[in-house]
Amino acid sequence: MRMVRALSVALLMLGLAAAPAAADSSPSPSQDTSAVPTRAGTSFRTATEIEQGQRATASGSTGDYLYWSFPADTGQRPTVGATVKLPDTHAAQTWQIDVYDGLRRRQACQYGAQTRTAAADAASVELACVLRTVRARSEPWANDPLPGTYYVRLTATGVAASDLGLPVDSEVRVDSRDIGGSAAVDGSLAEPLVPGIATRSGDEEESSAVLAGLEPEDGWASGWWSDRWVWTAVSGALAALAGVAGYALTRGSGRPSRVPPAA
Repeated sequence: MRMVRALSVALLMLGLAAAPAAADSSPSPSQDTSAVPTRAGTSFRTATEIEQGQRATASGSTGDYLYWSFPADTGQRPTVGATVKLPDTHAAQTWQIDVYDGLRRRQACQYGAQTRTAAADAASVELACVLRTVRARSEPWANDPLPGTYYVRLTATGVAASDLGLPVDSEVRVDSRDIGGSAAVDGSLAEPLVPGIATRSGDEEESSAVLAGLEPEDGWASGWWSDRWVWTAVSGALAALAGVAGYALTRGSGRPSRVPPAA
């Protein structure tokens, strides 16, 4: 009975710890899409800010560079998707979506169709880029994704001269998945990589030099807490219970009797 009770308590603790981990692995909730951005920037400095889960549209011309920016925090794995509606008549075109971090370093896509070639007279082309998980900190020489502002650039890389300037419509959406403690690392950045972060002051209003005003709904993560702490505590408790159960099974019935057996 003691072993049954101990195992019941262990399973209950494991279930309580697994609940937040399962919630973290779900996609982030969609944001309010009532105000859909309808323009895109033409450079990093003029990139249109969008929230995660928000759809953004923009009209442009074939050959233009279209820029958007969004915030990504520690433990998130952003997925950037784009759809380009092409003109009724056109030659074969190659479209590409690139993602840059707050230091304007191009981030490699973990998977997804980052570059696609649309056949002649194709109605549209769809692109996707799944980034690596954002880390709380990284070595100076590494190119790991770090918390802060990320930039999306959409452009056509292979366009015939006859197609330059033709009107196109684009749609971009950014979602992310919370990976949780499996991607946690020790330490964190002093500040997220947000343009103009150095000009901000806690006692003064934001300076006009601040170029990015968006941040995650719950604010930027401090970098020290993750569900890895929960799993560590649960693992320690299970190890202690296993030790108690093992001792109960192997201790036997006690000291042997000193009474000599009857003749």
